[in-house]
Amino acid sequence: MADDIAYARIHPAIGVARVGNSEQRDGWFLGPETPAPEPAPVGSCKDDTGAVKRQAARFRLYGYTADGTVVRELTVADPRVTIEWAVHVANKKAAWYEFRLALDIPDMAGKSVPRRNKGVTDRGRLVIDPGRKVLDAATGGTVPFTGGRFLDTLDVPLGSMHTDDEGRLVVLGGKGHSAAPFGEPPLSFGNNDGWCDDISDGPVTATLTLEGRAVPVEPAWVVVAPPNYAPDVKSPRTLYDLLHDLFVQEEMLTAPDPILFDRDIKPVLRRFCELQWVNQGFATHFGFGGPEDFMAPGLLRRLASPSATHRELRRQVFTSMRDHARDGLSPMTWPWFYGDGMSRRPKSPLQYMELSNTQLTMLQRWAEGDFRTTPWPGFPRCLEEAPVADQPGLLDRAALDFCLADAFHPGCEVTWPVRHSSMYSEPFRIRHRPAGRPERPYGETLTQEDVFAADGPLQAQGPGDLTRWMAVPWQTDTASCRSGYESGAGLGPRYDPHLPTFWPARVPNHVLTEDDYRIVNREPGHTAQEAGDQDAGADDPREAAFARRASWLRGLRGTYPEQLRQAVGEWHHFGIVESRPYTVGDGRFPARIQVESTPGFDLTGVSPHRNLVTHHVPEAVAADLGAARESVAAVAEVTGLAPEDITVGYIDKIDPFGEDAADGSRTGGE
Repeated sequence: MADDIAYARIHPAIGVARVGNSEQRDGWFLGPETPAPEPAPVGSCKDDTGAVKRQAARFRLYGYTADGTVVRELTVADPRVTIEWAVHVANKKAAWYEFRLALDIPDMAGKSVPRRNKGVTDRGRLVIDPGRKVLDAATGGTVPFTGGRFLDTLDVPLGSMHTDDEGRLVVLGGKGHSAAPFGEPPLSFGNNDGWCDDISDGPVTATLTLEGRAVPVEPAWVVVAPPNYAPDVKSPRTLYDLLHDLFVQEEMLTAPDPILFDRDIKPVLRRFCELQWVNQGFATHFGFGGPEDFMAPGLLRRLASPSATHRELRRQVFTSMRDHARDGLSPMTWPWFYGDGMSRRPKSPLQYMELSNTQLTMLQRWAEGDFRTTPWPGFPRCLEEAPVADQPGLLDRAALDFCLADAFHPGCEVTWPVRHSSMYSEPFRIRHRPAGRPERPYGETLTQEDVFAADGPLQAQGPGDLTRWMAVPWQTDTASCRSGYESGAGLGPRYDPHLPTFWPARVPNHVLTEDDYRIVNREPGHTAQEAGDQDAGADDPREAAFARRASWLRGLRGTYPEQLRQAVGEWHHFGIVESRPYTVGDGRFPARIQVESTPGFDLTGVSPHRNLVTHHVPEAVAADLGAARESVAAVAEVTGLAPEDITVGYIDKIDPFGEDAADGSRTGGE
């Protein structure tokens, strides 16, 4: 058997860990290892002090024959196997370039972006790099990712690694800490000079011997990302969908054929419905009992039928999906998400997101009736239930299926460079830049010409290269990804504070609170008052509670800059959206309801809609207290909301070219 193994691969090819601030020994959990794991148990994402647990990325070794057939997983439980793991993560955010928009889209043609911290001439002082760390899989123990410093002033640990009982590698990221050693306040969604955080990424390698024979190992990559505040919700276009489409377009993979409704279509429709737990606009339209609740049995039966009787229904769903060439700047086609080119002054169809080409092709074929209703068993709930030949692919997909590929503005886990095949040695596997080979310098500013050059940053990658494009610190972007930003273009009767939206599957907008869940999850007519209200024709209090959503950001207070500062220090107080049972059993509400855990903020007397509306104003207006108050009053008059429900400020996230900056200093070069 040992002689059948010609080489090995590490899976997942890209593993995803997430930061958390729990200090408890068991203050972490393993990330998904199948695309359809059991829902996370209630309370499993925070410890008993309210701190957020870290999500760990676990890596496994699989042996392959010379023709690419999976033989088995290789672990140190087999005495013939020895494994030494190595991880080299780094954080290069502060030494990289500012994020304005994705540099590979037409909106950035002829523009350039400056360096972050451009006043620091020794760029190495901005890089947090603990160096390559190694671990013998058999001996165990924990190896910390320590030794990296920021500006020669601050020690910044980036996490640690250890092995499980069978020698699999477990990588834990940082504690979610961000800091500015010299006290600069955060003012930007993602380009805050003087700041660092403990997000990181880098190569994962292994040295393997089998019966004393050295076996080549194809390496992997680990990305450490912000927390997942809605761990059971998937976005309509996940990072897996995006990369799978990339490799289909590059003819490195094949598209699904034939199309199976249960495998290829239903999951896309279900994700629109799942967003009901994180955005009120989606809850109203696609949620339980909504006009397009695709999971309602009657509607689902018609959608699953290839009959010509239901062709127009299928066609209407398909034609509702956004087509950039057809729809231009219309915000009304699906999904109701912002896109890579999002700006307060829309300049291109990339203002909004569309599904991947592969997804749209499958939906088109489905609309035409070119699909099968062959039963599909679905993904296993745990990896060990799958045949060994399927396990590597499940691991690769699971890690990416719970990551975002919505607006790369910049995104949550990674951003736009990942959609370029030049970065990969094979599907899903990052191409490694050899150790000791430095990347060439790109100068004071970065342009599209630099990006697309044969020796540019979209080629082989080194430690910290994937996450360097992301916001610094990460909390300021998390606090800035909101919904209804069209307020900046002019409020009016057509304004919706819930839609379009940024990234609700990872960073919720509107949530069902625990108080409302308790109302929903009790027998009808629970009190005499309820019975009397129903007899009198009043609204059913359970239905009203189920329809209500609170602003997930309601714990933030003050001006937009004040909210950014608060988010940096109190990010762990945000609630986690968890799956809970509906136990009444009368079928009036979903069998599983996703509910926000109790936030750690003091919400006494706070409106559930605080920060529901975020109104962008020019920087000079934001700096003028009187003018800012006038803006709040104007928004309140139009929307009917209380002033505390409205955040007014200069939001550079939606002013990528600095057109509303007071001094024009943020304007990208031409």
